[in-house]
Amino acid sequence: MKARDPILCPAKINLWLQVVGKRSDGYHNLWSLMLPIDVYDEMEIYWKGGKGLEISARGFEVPCDQRNVLWKAYELYRSYTGWPESGLIIRLVKNIPVGAGLGGGSSNAAAMLKFLNALNPSPCSYNELVEIAKMVGADVPFFIRAVPAVASGIGDELTVVEGVPAYTLLLIKPPFGVSTAKIYRSLRLTEEKPLISIKAFLEAPWELNGFLQNDLEVVTRSFYPEIDEIKGWLLEEGALGAAMSGSGSTVFGVFPSDVEALRVLQRAREMGKDYCWIRLCHVLSSVRDDIIKY
Repeated sequence: MKARDPILCPAKINLWLQVVGKRSDGYHNLWSLMLPIDVYDEMEIYWKGGKGLEISARGFEVPCDQRNVLWKAYELYRSYTGWPESGLIIRLVKNIPVGAGLGGGSSNAAAMLKFLNALNPSPCSYNELVEIAKMVGADVPFFIRAVPAVASGIGDELTVVEGVPAYTLLLIKPPFGVSTAKIYRSLRLTEEKPLISIKAFLEAPWELNGFLQNDLEVVTRSFYPEIDEIKGWLLEEGALGAAMSGSGSTVFGVFPSDVEALRVLQRAREMGKDYCWIRLCHVLSSVRDDIIKY
């Protein structure tokens, strides 16, 4: 049996990311506005005999063995529900760069959980599915619904936010990835800062200077000064604001229109900028229940 159409796994950006403090278990508490965007990995899923997964991938290179987070999602769902008894064949098209701060792996894992749950004769409730997602990874619960949300805790406690503009974005990934674990290990927390107000943001969502904050940027750019260079260039070219997503390495600029963003994209190509990947995209601002249709 196969999903009727390729399953679309959206990427995300962090419009802001504040690190609130470090927990006793070594994780950090966050306050971050996470926004899904219309850049997608694609998955086709088939049943197969036996157990386990057979993964093949094209596009950006990812491991196809048990290092792939899809294995963890599959095994945790089976452990929690006792279903399915058979294995799966996964055909994955990676359009979301790896090590980019865009959540591609987490989105893949969430899509796997939703696929299994949709076909399970005794499916989990939404809350149960989120609990499984938390065990897979901190960003995975966000992708269960993939709607604008403020993430708190380690990123797994979500509050849906309505009224976010469908921003036009230009994403630029330099020719290197970033290890999230390395960035958090190097983070040194200083004084506490007030949390960005959701209410204030929704009252003036285009006044971006006060909202595009990422506490991980100072760490990432200490290793990779190219982050600052890309941010500065986007602002020089007319971006209303620019920031790094997650722990990097992708930087996004917010533009007033597709026309302006396309102009800058073309200029980057004409100038021969040494970027691994550049993409014009949009925030998926509508609150909806699911992007996977069966």
